[in-house]
Parts: sequence; structure tokens; C-alpha cells
Amino acid sequence: MSFRPLPLTPELHAYLLDHCTPPDEVTAELIAETRSALPDNARMQVAPEEAAFLRILTAVMGVRRAVEVGTFTGLSSLSIARGLADGGRLICFDISEEFTSVARRYWKRAGIDDRIELRIGPAAARLGELPAEPHLDLVFIDADKESYQTYWEALVPRVRPGGVLLIDNTLWSGQVLNPQSVDDHAITAFNDMVIADKRVELVIVPIADGLTIARRLP
Repeated sequence: MSFRPLPLTPELHAYLLDHCTPPDEVTAELIAETRSALPDNARMQVAPEEAAFLRILTAVMGVRRAVEVGTFTGLSSLSIARGLADGGRLICFDISEEFTSVARRYWKRAGIDDRIELRIGPAAARLGELPAEPHLDLVFIDADKESYQTYWEALVPRVRPGGVLLIDNTLWSGQVLNPQSVDDHAITAFNDMVIADKRVELVIVPIADGLTIARRLP
């Protein structure tokens, strides 16, 4: 039998969400506040099903040391932090005090603010503050697309063998097939670079706008 890609219509997406564990009150309110208070930027928030995936994967892996690049209002970091093993820590890098002030409120409401360290400033420079040796269990990258290659090169050496890097938006609304804008070309160049990187094995899964899952090889 030949494989046929599944078209994710709005109706099928609604069915998908109806058959996932629903967001708890804190998560639902964060999603709603981001959409209502920041309508021009709300597309930067990860999809609800992606948030659930991040939490489950973090828990399944027993993650203790994680890094996020691009926090926005905090849905992805909330999800990762909730999945951390006992004593686990998440370091978040972002440039916006405004957006991350929302994240801080919800981290506190969820009772996981003690697991998260937020570092404000350009991640391209601040990632160098991390220990250079391989020690990270999980990395999530969802920030400015032109810097994806920079973040990748800074973080892959810091991921332990068997650790995982997750990179968001790697199907980029299908524009990877017909790149036009600067961001289009940045994503296609990143995807081409990563598939040639012998330090990892990877798959792109069609969650939301495309999520690359890369495992660091021994």
C-alpha cells in the first residue's frame, strides 16, 4: 500500500485536539491570554498539541537539564518544566522582558518557577555562558529563524549522547518548497545543514508548523 500524506483540515485538527488530554486551567488561560492580549504575535505561541508533546517527551526522557531558545509568553517552557525529572532545571533565553513577564506569571501560578532560569539578551551571545561539555538532555529552539544555524552550532556540542534537540517551524507553512522571503531561505538553509550533520540522526514530524527531532549520536 502506498503512503498518502494526511491533509490536516480544520475539522480534523479539531478532532485531534478533542482526543488529546485537554490543557489544564493554567495552560488554557495562558493560551487564551496570549491570543487575546497579543493578537498580532500570538502565532509565535506553540500549538496546544505541540505543548502536550513537549511535556510528554520531557517526562519520558527523564530530562534533568534543558535549554529553550525563544520563550515568548511561556507555553513551551511551562510544558517542558512540568515534564522535568525531580531536581531538573530549564534555562530559557529570550530578548523580550514584555513577553516573558507573562511567562513568569504563569510559571509561578503553575508552581514551577523554581525550575526555570530566564536569561534576557541575545541568545547567540548568551549561549556561550553554558558549560562547554556535553551535558544537556533536551534543547528546544523556537526563535528568530536567521539565527537557527548559530543556535544549532552552539548547542549540539553541549547535548549529551542520546540527548535530543527539537527545532520548531521547520516546514514553515510549506514555504520550504518555494522559499521567497529571508525567513523562508533561512529555514531551508537550516534544514539542508542539519540533514548533512553527522553528529545527529533526525526526523521532521508534521506537528503544527513542522518539528525537527534530532538525537545526538555517540
